[in-house]
Amino acid sequence: MKILGVTTILAGLSAPAVTFAAEAAEQVAADPAAVAAADDAGGGLTEIVVTATRSAQSIQKVPISMQALGAETLAQRQVKGLSDFAALLPSVSFEGIGPGRNTAFFRGIVPAGGAYASVGYYLDDIPITGTEVPDIHAYDMERVEALAGPQGTLYGAGSLAGTIRLITNKPNLDKFEFGYDVEANKYGKGDFGGQIESYINIPQGDTMALRVMGYYRRDGGYIDNTPNNGLLNNGSPAIYTLGDNNPNTNFALDNSDIAKDDYNTIKEFGGRIQILWQPADGWEITPQFTGQRQVSKGYFGYDPRVGDLEVHDYDQTKNDDRWYQAALSIHGHIGDWDVVSATGFFKRRTKTLNDYTYYTVTYDGFGAGYESYLQFFDNCTGSGASQQCSLIDPTQYYHADTHRNKFTQELHISTPKDWPFDVTVGGFYQRQKNETNTYYAIRGLDTITGYTATGGGDVAGGLIGVPAMYGIAYDEDGNPFFDTSDVINPNGNPLGTMLLGTQAVKGDGFYITEQNQLYHDKAIFAEGHYNITPTLKLTGGIRYFWTDYAVKGFAGVAGSAANTITSIYIPTGEMGCPTPLPAERLQCLNTNFRAADQTGRYKEDGETHKVALDWQFQPDKMVYANYSTGFRPGGFNRPLRIRNFGPVDVAPFKSETLTNFELGVKTTWNNIFRFNAAIYYEKWNNIQYGVVVSGAQGAGMTGNAGKAEVKGIEYDADLKLGKVTISTSGAYNDGKLKGNFCNFALDRTTSSISQLSSCTLGEDVPESSPPTPQVAAANGTRLPRQPKFKGTSSIRFDTYMGDYSAYLQGAALYQTGATQDLNVDSNALLGNTKGFVSFDFSGGIKKDNWSLTLFLQNAFDKRGQLTRNTFCSIDFCSGSSRTFTIKPQFFGIRFGQKY
Repeated sequence: MKILGVTTILAGLSAPAVTFAAEAAEQVAADPAAVAAADDAGGGLTEIVVTATRSAQSIQKVPISMQALGAETLAQRQVKGLSDFAALLPSVSFEGIGPGRNTAFFRGIVPAGGAYASVGYYLDDIPITGTEVPDIHAYDMERVEALAGPQGTLYGAGSLAGTIRLITNKPNLDKFEFGYDVEANKYGKGDFGGQIESYINIPQGDTMALRVMGYYRRDGGYIDNTPNNGLLNNGSPAIYTLGDNNPNTNFALDNSDIAKDDYNTIKEFGGRIQILWQPADGWEITPQFTGQRQVSKGYFGYDPRVGDLEVHDYDQTKNDDRWYQAALSIHGHIGDWDVVSATGFFKRRTKTLNDYTYYTVTYDGFGAGYESYLQFFDNCTGSGASQQCSLIDPTQYYHADTHRNKFTQELHISTPKDWPFDVTVGGFYQRQKNETNTYYAIRGLDTITGYTATGGGDVAGGLIGVPAMYGIAYDEDGNPFFDTSDVINPNGNPLGTMLLGTQAVKGDGFYITEQNQLYHDKAIFAEGHYNITPTLKLTGGIRYFWTDYAVKGFAGVAGSAANTITSIYIPTGEMGCPTPLPAERLQCLNTNFRAADQTGRYKEDGETHKVALDWQFQPDKMVYANYSTGFRPGGFNRPLRIRNFGPVDVAPFKSETLTNFELGVKTTWNNIFRFNAAIYYEKWNNIQYGVVVSGAQGAGMTGNAGKAEVKGIEYDADLKLGKVTISTSGAYNDGKLKGNFCNFALDRTTSSISQLSSCTLGEDVPESSPPTPQVAAANGTRLPRQPKFKGTSSIRFDTYMGDYSAYLQGAALYQTGATQDLNVDSNALLGNTKGFVSFDFSGGIKKDNWSLTLFLQNAFDKRGQLTRNTFCSIDFCSGSSRTFTIKPQFFGIRFGQKY
């Protein structure tokens, strides 16, 4: 029932006027973009036409809860990407750390593990589904559609909880069009920015048209990377002790070289080209190409321990995200049958840098015995036993190069319109290949001379940075000593503690992940409608799916590569890989040592379905009941190595399912008041959740946490009183765990990791080190990342001043606080976000073909908290978590012309 989006946002916030039209289905279908504009500023409400159900119809006639944001709304609310339009959708939340690195959720269904997304993300009819979706620029868009609840029948595995569709303006055969918009803006206490956008539509005779869009955008920053002045974020001295108790080994942290105000800038450019060709009556062929590059710098959250909108970063943070999508849509008729084919190819590459200093700070805090993680040497003088080397900065940073290629093909056919019922049947195929190359690295690690042996920092008489002759052992009291029976380098110094060589597994990576992942998804589906009576309609749908997944690669440190049980070196076929690994990818494999080809595999099949009944008891009033299901496939877990035990198997994680029961109304009253609402109950089974198992040395796996339920209500309403429009929309979601979430632990009898069959609150897993609670989350634990209530309201005044049309608008965004992790111990470390209210104001004038708009967002500069995130495991890095907020105060001016 998210029509308010339609309303609040569409009618209320943007359209000066609207008119509800109860057109015949054939008339609506003829013009999917049709919007009946009011004659003047005092008109009624507007009809919104959507294609969410694969056919064009008024949003008021669609028996599901959904919202649509029109082009005017997107422009007037300064919507540039995902985080902007998600703020206007009450049932949508998201998490992430910046543009191109965010993931959206619906109704509190927030998975914390697994390979697939829970929300479908579409550009027109082509899916870009996945986690950390690209920040598609919202210009020359017809609308954004948000479909709440499972959409698996028509949209498949990536739409467990909902679907977001970005619908572009299509080429127009009837007229030449050209427009441009320029904007200058500034964050209140931050930097200046701006953008220029333009489009052109050129008819080519009666059967062909070309439409092109292009833009450039620069966002000024608002987060300050401040000098640390010798202190960490908690106020303690910024000095590494380097994993021992030796006062002579230390390293001072200093970020003054990269400290900078307003460091989180965005530079972005892109465009789209479309061709519409009508080779024959009833046939349309539309090729389309969209491309974008976005370079964002800095972190878009801040550290309250440092200061308001401030952080301490010690290395560069940058995300270079480039992608393109090529699509071909064919729509035609074979006899009276309607045929649609949608083919797409999506290619994306992201190159990422991230400061990872506080992971090193965490390890440094573990105390003695971690020298080999922290003491690395270069810049040496002398040779042999007299060689003396200097410590380098052991601070870790993160760099990644990820490639994603996706091919999709969908074909569906609809029955003739003169049949007593209509059915759409179709097939879907998708192939996706991901290539990941992630490095948790130390600058210069690949060229070091050596590193300190474990215990070397505290061994009596030990010489730091001098080549070792003997190995180091520990006595019964835990004190290190030189083991003269263990000669590791005859040319070393008897008191030396430095092992020659490098801890790098590849390049400068201390820990790397190098994998190829391959996904195949196939499905057949059908959805139909039957009018039981002229006002009572039955809808039913079903989808059968087949999915398979394969992964091959390496993950680990140098010791993982050298393991002769789990790792195979491809050039020789021998177990155990020499390090550093060669430059060529996938020369060392340890994904699945149980398989001869080291490939981890998973496949499954199943079905999802829906049934809906809607009663149009008056031409402008409808009540409906909707039952639908959704799914998210399971996946493979690689075997793990447990400290002091050995290799263990980890079972695959199961697919998630979501069952939705929904009852809603969609009503319009005298064309001046519109009210839509839905109540729903959702059952979420086999929640996929990523965990780090005790003793696995930081390696993770995905398990199934159990069951949960969500009870909620969504509403939207618009009231048009002459020149004044009042709009509001909101969603209340009460999501809770049903039953205890029992933790995962080593089963020594089967040499496997499995979920505890039963668990007791307050008790630890036997023999776990460090101690692991048996109960990760108790029955009734609130689902994370979703505020219980989120809403938006606006008041808009439209008028004329002589030859000028003008408007003034005020809007409020509000939401309650939210938990941040399902695991109660992890959530206690992160802490909940707080509720907030923020206010936006805008006004504009328009005459003939030009318009001028002034806007002020977050007028009172509130720190509306959305999520909290850490750089690494919450247990280790909660002390350096960052808080991601709504934009601070943001204002600007926008001028545009349309011809």
